[in-house]
Amino acid sequence: MDESLDGSLQNQIAVAGMYENWFLEYASYVILERAVPAVADGLKPVQRRILHALREMDDGRFNKVANVVGQTMQYHPHGDASITDAMVNLGQKELLFDCQGNWGDMRTGDSAAAARYIEVRLSKFANDVVFNNQTTKWQLSYDGRKKEPITLPIKFPLLLAQGVEGIAVGLATKIMPHNFCEILQASIDLLNNKKVELLPDFLTGGMLDASNYNDGLRGGKIRIRAKIEEIDKKTLVIKDIPYSTTTTSLIDSIIKANDTGKIKIKKVIDNTAKDVEIQIQLAPGISPDVTIDALYAFTDCEISISPNACVIIDEKPHFVGISEILKVSTNQTVDLLKQELEIRKAELMERILFSSLEKIFIENRIYRDIEECETFESVIEMVDKGLEPYKKDFYREIVEEDILRLLEIRIKRISKFDAFKADEAMKRLEEELAEVEHNLANLITYAINYFKNLLSKYGKGRERKTEIQNFNTISATVVAAANQKLYVNRADGFIGYGLKKDEYIMDCSDIDDIIVFRQNGTCVVTKVQEKVFVGKDILYCSVFKKNDDRKVYNLVYFDGKNGISYVKRFKVTSVTRDREYKLVSDNSKSKITYFSANENGEAEIIQINLTANCTAKIKQFDYDFAKLAIKGRESLGNVLTKYPVRKIVQKSAGVSTLGGVDIWYDATVGRLNRDEHGQFIGNFEPKDSILVLYKSGNYELTNFELTNRYTADDILYLKKYEANSIISAAYLDGGSKNHFIKRFKLETTTIDKKFLFISDHKASRLIAATDNYAPNVQIKHKPDGKTNQVELLPISELGDVRGWKAIGNKLNYPKLTDLQFVDTDEKAPIQLEDENPAVDGDDEPEFIIKNLEGNFEANDSDQEENTIESESEDASNDVDDIPFEIKNLPSENKDSGTGEQLGLF
Repeated sequence: MDESLDGSLQNQIAVAGMYENWFLEYASYVILERAVPAVADGLKPVQRRILHALREMDDGRFNKVANVVGQTMQYHPHGDASITDAMVNLGQKELLFDCQGNWGDMRTGDSAAAARYIEVRLSKFANDVVFNNQTTKWQLSYDGRKKEPITLPIKFPLLLAQGVEGIAVGLATKIMPHNFCEILQASIDLLNNKKVELLPDFLTGGMLDASNYNDGLRGGKIRIRAKIEEIDKKTLVIKDIPYSTTTTSLIDSIIKANDTGKIKIKKVIDNTAKDVEIQIQLAPGISPDVTIDALYAFTDCEISISPNACVIIDEKPHFVGISEILKVSTNQTVDLLKQELEIRKAELMERILFSSLEKIFIENRIYRDIEECETFESVIEMVDKGLEPYKKDFYREIVEEDILRLLEIRIKRISKFDAFKADEAMKRLEEELAEVEHNLANLITYAINYFKNLLSKYGKGRERKTEIQNFNTISATVVAAANQKLYVNRADGFIGYGLKKDEYIMDCSDIDDIIVFRQNGTCVVTKVQEKVFVGKDILYCSVFKKNDDRKVYNLVYFDGKNGISYVKRFKVTSVTRDREYKLVSDNSKSKITYFSANENGEAEIIQINLTANCTAKIKQFDYDFAKLAIKGRESLGNVLTKYPVRKIVQKSAGVSTLGGVDIWYDATVGRLNRDEHGQFIGNFEPKDSILVLYKSGNYELTNFELTNRYTADDILYLKKYEANSIISAAYLDGGSKNHFIKRFKLETTTIDKKFLFISDHKASRLIAATDNYAPNVQIKHKPDGKTNQVELLPISELGDVRGWKAIGNKLNYPKLTDLQFVDTDEKAPIQLEDENPAVDGDDEPEFIIKNLEGNFEANDSDQEENTIESESEDASNDVDDIPFEIKNLPSENKDSGTGEQLGLF
């Protein structure tokens, strides 16, 4: 082999090794020098260089951003575009810069004007907390021509105030911005050894659920919502938008949701100017409450963000929590304050020392002793000799440099030296030195006062903009608009919204699940599609609502194995999608012979007709499902009859066996629920409603749908509405400035409409209200203008019951300071009904019991053969009670009711 070739092979480097080293170097550079902030000052390198360049240029006047970019490029190895973008980003956070010109708008997504048109300077806050050349550590810039700070000595948790987002190689960082005032208060609490919790705050406002914030660590999540207000039943308006979205992106998401049928709106109008205002006009017949939930479920009106706090600590990336960043920043501020105090102490001691030397040098006329000296060295020796008696009083040794400074004093200054003024100046220096030493001895107190000073100086106008709330979980299937129609082909076994030539069932949304029951006794839940096969001989299909414990299915089925007919009631609350569930015995000949689906647990009466040739003597009898307990869907059921059944029909519709619905109100989320969260407000039947009294002086009747929304801060009173209840209210009339009290009954029954029951002046306000029948009124007033006097009066002395539009009775207490209602035990008088009330459409019907077959003997063998057998020992399921019929007088209409039923024989 050629020797030269052999030598070149020995000098070759493996490409894999080169790639590994280069990639690691690149990754390290991106992490440390571009994407991730340092915990020391909370800044990325480009931001730090911008601030340093601005400090170098600072003369109190505005500078063109283009000039600042050029100055920054002396320190930054990248181009002007990255510097401009970083500067605009800092400027939009409204903390470190005073901006002039069009800097864009983070709410609308509008970009800033060109760098040559906009101007910037450091804010007063930045000048106060960011810079101190004496405590700054320096390094050479990338080209070695300039010095730049390694980190800036920022005496404030800047990283938490501004937030940061960056993507590096192999990791990313996302720290949320927090409220300026809350950060300072948290630092104060931390130094006072108090527990601290910080939550994000955004300049865009909105509402925040930080229950899973997890201190900003990986794995946490926050939910942010736009603030949506209901102007009227046809109009919604968005006032704040979620952080990281813009009005443009939000409107696009709303239009997309409308185009895909998730929501139904008429028009979206962007009226954003100084403040955000996006108006949404609803389509006719669409509920505003449901639409608001749908906007949160299907658009950018609600977004989720997963924080990921990653910072550089000691030249390495670390994943830490917000509380740890606050602790490090606060401790660093204390350390920087200590350094500044020590530097100031040293400066003061030096000034006091030199002032003392100067006084000794002039008052003792040491300067005259040097007149005979022939050399400069002898001059220094003569001055040093003159100072010798006083050296023991100085805190350090007197060196040659001190003597040289004395010799530089001009004759003019010596001739005008005033010992009194010198003593006064030295006294002031000593007082300042004592103060500095006191602050050093009480460093934590000094740091707390420093943070308090920042809070009072810069905190005004920086109050929290984002509301902290707990959000309810919105089920997309509940609020999705019914944008499709469900059809079924029962014989062939297909369902879907594309079968337009087949039987129409109901409206649904394209994200709904559909439950299907087949005649062979199987049940399946599947996702709605354009066309999907679910099995032949479909008995029933409908939209499936998960965890719906009010819907009850009643069925009768024939057991193909033993020939017995069973009856059962059950619920279907949760299933696995596309899995078949068996509702009857496992036999190929088993089948459902009667089926009904009841939205509110109704239990109807059915009539069973047996075959003519069976051996049973009674071939027709009734069965009431109300006698049957609701069990699991896989239960065997109770025996209906052992004889073959010819036909089953519904004889009369039933009433609900589940009773009313217990409803709770959770004020933290402003929603009703059935999960026992919040205040229990009552058990509700279908015709019941809720009474809401607002602080604005309006009342409103609402239904008890769980989709209703209530603004807790606006509500004075929310309870179940009782038709005969009397409302007592006290209010201030804004026009006359007089207080009024009134008692009234609600005379309106309109649902979801507000009625003003106080005067309509804009300054009128409701003071107190109650539904207690006869409360006492506790009045505090100052008859002499100085001392509070309390009176407790029965409300009957202050006013009678009138209509809701009545003004009420004036309270003659010109110096009234407070009014409260005190509940009493007095109840409303019971109104007795007539013994023989007239029967009309609103009255309860009169019932009689009619024997269908005449009198029956208890030991009649024929009757005994038809006795209904049961799995359990519950005697209530015997047929002894069957041959009786409840008839409604004067009408015998038996077809009314809400249960959907199918009689197959």
